[in-house]
Amino acid sequence: MTRADIVNEIHKKVGFSKREIKTIVDSIFDIIKQTLQREDKIVISWFGNFIIRNKKPRQGRNPQTGEDLEISARRILTFKPSLIIRSNLKTSQKTTASDQGRV
Repeated sequence: MTRADIVNEIHKKVGFSKREIKTIVDSIFDIIKQTLQREDKIVISWFGNFIIRNKKPRQGRNPQTGEDLEISARRILTFKPSLIIRSNLKTSQKTTASDQGRV
């Protein structure tokens, strides 16, 4: 799903103009981005957590040459879905599997 898809879906449900919705969606993403740059965590109730993790430097290997190299320390973004989202995903997975004759 793209940002434009999100705007279209909200437009269908709420009825505001697409321009207003685009402004709101862009503002939300800007707030999330700025918060993640300042802090380590965003908690959205009923949805999940966005967490910044600090990874230590480690040894790696160039897959093309086989040469050893050090992978530098870095920050990565992870997402941990809420229990509600996880249970919904499991339910939809079971439904899909049962539709195909598996469970």
